[in-house]
Amino acid sequence: MKRKREDMEIVWQTPANPPERQDYIFRNGVRYVKPYYFEFISHVKNRWAGKTIVDLFAEEFKGRPYEYYVSAVKCGRIQVDGQVVPVSYIVWSSQKISHFLHRHEPPVMACDVSILQKEPDVLTVCKPASVPVHPCGQYRKNTIVGILQAEHDLAPLFPIHRLDRLVSGLLILARSASKADLFRQQIEAGLVQKQYIAKVIGVFPEDEQVVNLNVNYNAREGRSTVEVGDCCDGNDNKSVKGKSACTKFTRISTNGTHSIVLCEPITGRTHQIRVHLKHTGHPIANDMLYLSEFVTDRSSEGLSADRAAVKSSHSLTSNSHENSINGSEENSIEDFSIDLMCTNCPNLAPKGYDGNEEGLWLHCFRYTGPDWIYECPYPDWASLS
Repeated sequence: MKRKREDMEIVWQTPANPPERQDYIFRNGVRYVKPYYFEFISHVKNRWAGKTIVDLFAEEFKGRPYEYYVSAVKCGRIQVDGQVVPVSYIVWSSQKISHFLHRHEPPVMACDVSILQKEPDVLTVCKPASVPVHPCGQYRKNTIVGILQAEHDLAPLFPIHRLDRLVSGLLILARSASKADLFRQQIEAGLVQKQYIAKVIGVFPEDEQVVNLNVNYNAREGRSTVEVGDCCDGNDNKSVKGKSACTKFTRISTNGTHSIVLCEPITGRTHQIRVHLKHTGHPIANDMLYLSEFVTDRSSEGLSADRAAVKSSHSLTSNSHENSINGSEENSIEDFSIDLMCTNCPNLAPKGYDGNEEGLWLHCFRYTGPDWIYECPYPDWASLS
C-alpha cells in the first residue's frame, strides 16, 4: 500500500548519491529522470550582500515566483549557513546559502549509450545527440557519465574531451585520473587530431576549404559569431574579439541538395564547426540556431539556445498508453510523488521543456593521438542515397 505523503521521508541527494537504473523513466522515445530532492549550495556574492534572502532569490533566480521563495524560506527549504532564517533576514558576503529543491531535470532522447571499446584504463562510447557529457546546469543524472554509472556500473569516469549536447559521436573517457592527465597533456601539446562529419545545405566546394576566423561566443544569446583573425598559427589577434579558431573542411559526397563534409577543427571553440560552416555558406542542414538570423534573448527563461523554441511541458498524466522503448517496457510512474511546493510538478520535465528535440547533423567519428586511434561508426543520416 502506498504511503501518504506526510508519512514519507524526504531524502536529500548530493553528488555522493550515484544515479541508479530505476531513476529513469522512458516514454515516447524520451528519457526522463524521476524528480528528486537536491541541495543546491552557493555563497553570497558581494553584489548580493545587503539584500533580504527573499529579494536575493527573487531577483537573481527568476524561474520561480516571489511567493515560492517566501514559502521556501518560511519552511526551511532555503537556509543560510545551515540555519532557518526569517524572510526579512539580510545576507552578507561569503555566507553559505542552501536551497533544498525538488529537482526536475530536462529530458533527453532515449537512445542507448553504446560502448565501443572497454579497456583497463580507457572507455569509448558513441554519445547520442541531446545528452550532455557530464553534470552541468540542470543536468545531473541525464548525462553520459550518469547513465554509464546507472546502467553499466562504470565509475569513476573522466571525459578527456567534450561534445556539445546536440552533437553525437565518439566520446573518450579515461578510467583513472592519471590516464586523463596523459590524454589532456597530448591534447594541449597539439598531438591529437579530431575528425567530424556534417550534413550541410547545398553543394559544398570540391577543394579543401580552410576557415580561419576568430570565434566569439555570446553566452547570453547562446551562439557564436565569427570575426576575421589570424588563427592557424596559434596566435590570437588582439584587435578582434573572440578566440582564434581554424577548421579544415573537405567534401565527402553530395547529391546536389545536401553534402556530407569532413570537418577537422584545429582549435576547439564553442560552436566552432557550426559557425565556420555557416560562414562558408553551407550551414548544417538542421541547425536552426545558425540557419536563422533571428535570435531571441534566451536569458530571461533560463533555456539553452537550442531549446529556446520549446515552450510546452510534457505532462505525467498524458500518453498513458505504454510503448516499448529499446526493447523494454516503459516505466510505471506510480512511485513518482508530487511535491506540493514544487513549481514544476506534476510534470516530469521542467517548465519550458518537452521531448520534441532533434540531434544536430554533426557527428564526431575519429580521434587520433601519437600512438592510438579511436573511431565511431557513421550515423544513418551520413548516407545521401
